[in-house]
Amino acid sequence: MKVVALVGGVGGARFLLGVKAALGLPPVGPGGSGGSGGSPHEITAVVNVGDDIWLHGLRICPDLDTCMYTLGGGIDTERGWGLAGETWAVKQELAAYGADPDWFGLGDRDTATHLIRSRMLRAGYPLSAVTEALCDRWAPGVRLLPASDDRVETHVVVDDPQTGDRSAIHFQEWWVRHRAALPAHDIVSVGAEQAKAAPGVLDAIAAADVVLLGPSNPVVSIGTVLSVPGIRAALRATEAGVIGLSPIIAGAAVHGMADACLGAIGVRVSAEAVGVHYGSRRLSEDGVLDGWLIHTGDTADVPGVAVRAVPLLMSDEDTTAVMVRAAFDLAGVDVD
Repeated sequence: MKVVALVGGVGGARFLLGVKAALGLPPVGPGGSGGSGGSPHEITAVVNVGDDIWLHGLRICPDLDTCMYTLGGGIDTERGWGLAGETWAVKQELAAYGADPDWFGLGDRDTATHLIRSRMLRAGYPLSAVTEALCDRWAPGVRLLPASDDRVETHVVVDDPQTGDRSAIHFQEWWVRHRAALPAHDIVSVGAEQAKAAPGVLDAIAAADVVLLGPSNPVVSIGTVLSVPGIRAALRATEAGVIGLSPIIAGAAVHGMADACLGAIGVRVSAEAVGVHYGSRRLSEDGVLDGWLIHTGDTADVPGVAVRAVPLLMSDEDTTAVMVRAAFDLAGVDVD
């Protein structure tokens, strides 16, 4: 069975653990190896790159790294990002120098990943090849593909708190430095119009038995992936069922600040509104969904889309696997 999942960072990584478990694969294998163990199943994750940023001369890819560390058994499970057993000497020394920006923390072990990535990028390797090389070290058991090798960055239009002038800042500054407290007037994917899908992305979607839109932020994670030319068209053309899982439960975002992001693009914070935002492959000119899973107790009417209510809280891998199997069922595919 070939599964393609469009995902973001923390929530997307936890979702991928459930996809592996649903296919009978160990979420994280012995010794930290998340390898597939010779399974005939194939999982390809198309990962958001809109959060990627250059800081201190290093290219940082938070969502790719979170997925890689989580599936490879290295994630700090309490924070949900970064590496377990991390130390912070680099961050402390940067602060001693008064280096800007000072609002983004770089752990010492994590810095090694960024050093390798930046060195390879400067040598001319595309991000997809760099990611593959980094995954050799972590063995996630899932093929991690950046949505694009090109520079696609999410920027947020805000009013400057000092001058009041309207300007765009990188999503990381809005999210990490300001904790999304600055009202967002718009969210844009800078560079998306000129970008191309990374090698393997469109082919994986075309060959998939099922495509899952993970319960990641629908604006700055899944939305950024969909902004890359060719990916939306590939979802509309694939013979696989395309099933989305709502990141909104009981009118609130499960993780992160999806409510602030949805407000910026004029979408209500509800499972129904997000489903309508994605749209039906059958009835909408640019819709991508065949099915939409919402949490038990929620309701949604998404024209042209089969809606089913199941428990959607990703409390552990087994619970998440139940969600994933419900998505398989809604798509009409049988794992057994």
